[in-house]
Amino acid sequence: MATIGEFNLSAEGFEAVIFDCDGTLVNSMPSHFEAWCEALALHGAGGIFKEDVFYAMGGRPTKDIVVEINDEYGLKLDPERVAFAKREAFLKKLGQLDLIDEVAEFAESLRGKVPMAIATGGTRLVIEKTLQAVGVSDLFEEVVTADDVKVGKPAPDIFLKAAQLLGVAPEKCLVLEDAPAGVMAAQLAGMTVISIPAPLNVAKK
Repeated sequence: MATIGEFNLSAEGFEAVIFDCDGTLVNSMPSHFEAWCEALALHGAGGIFKEDVFYAMGGRPTKDIVVEINDEYGLKLDPERVAFAKREAFLKKLGQLDLIDEVAEFAESLRGKVPMAIATGGTRLVIEKTLQAVGVSDLFEEVVTADDVKVGKPAPDIFLKAAQLLGVAPEKCLVLEDAPAGVMAAQLAGMTVISIPAPLNVAKK
C-alpha cells in the first residue's frame, strides 16, 4: 500500500478518486516556477515572483495569478501574453518532469477498480502534454482543466465537474491535493481531501 508521510493511502469507502496534477501526481512545480520566472522576465518583471509566494498560489489559473501580481506590484502585465509565454517556457521543460512516486503508486493500485480523474488549474494543452511526458495518460477516465470551468480553484467548480463526469456524488469522492487553493476547492465541493506534503513536490536532490 502506498503511503504519504505517516498515512496509508486508501480509497476504501469512496467511489472515485480525483487527483490534482502539478505538485500532487507529477513533480513539476520546480519547472513551473522556472517557467514563471522566464515569462515575467520577458515582460520586464523579472525577480518579483518569489518562490514561497509561487507555492502559496499553486493550483490557481495562470491568468488569475498575473492579475494578482499586477495588483500587488502596481503593474500592467497582459495576463494573456504572460500566460502564453509561461506556457511556452514550461513546454520546453517537459523532459525534466517525473512522477511523485507515492501518489503514482497509489493511482496505479486503483487501475480498473475505482474511477479516477485529474482536476487541475492548468490548461488542457499543458496538462495533456504533462501526463504524456510521465506516461500516465491512460490511468484516468476524465481530465478536467481550467479550460473546462468558468471559475478556477479555490472555487469548487473543477472538482464538481470531475465528479459529474465520473457519475459519482461529491461526498463519495476522495481528492489528493498539494496546494492551499486546491484543498479549499475540494473542501468546498464537499469532498474528502488528503493533503500532499510539500517535501514531495519540490525538486529531488
